[in-house]
Amino acid sequence: MPVKIRLQRHGKKGKPYYWIVAADSRSKRDGKYLEKLGAYNPNTNPATIELDVDGAVKWLQNGAQPTDTAKAILSYKGAMLKKHLAGGVRKGALTEEQAQAKFDAWLEEKAAKIQAKTDGLSKAEADARAKALEAEKAVNEARIAAAAPVAKEEVAEDVAAEETTASNEEE
Repeated sequence: MPVKIRLQRHGKKGKPYYWIVAADSRSKRDGKYLEKLGAYNPNTNPATIELDVDGAVKWLQNGAQPTDTAKAILSYKGAMLKKHLAGGVRKGALTEEQAQAKFDAWLEEKAAKIQAKTDGLSKAEADARAKALEAEKAVNEARIAAAAPVAKEEVAEDVAAEETTASNEEE
């Protein structure tokens, strides 16, 4: 039975949400699966990925083939690296402690990159809001300035009309 690690689509139209599953390659895309390994939500920025890394590594070591998208997700979360390091431990090139130390260092580096992207996105959003506020203030000031001469003309016309009325009454 050939096993694939692939995405199973859920969610509504235009708002996809995926489960990462290990499934028989002959089953339907959204059909029966052997084990749910995680979830992937591409609607957020950055995309939200929840993955059981150890379960994914177990399936990969047993011969499961990931699809292209699933392989990218597994690489992003470190499952492919962990499988690679486990192969090194099995061959005797590394000890279990060395492999775990390398994996932990990689996880910390990856978390720092993700945090930097999140900070950059929030800073860009704050800059965009500030720029929009400045533009709105400029529009409001222009609107007030355009309305001010009209008000002065109306006041001048009222004063002129009162003077004319007063001079007519005196005559």
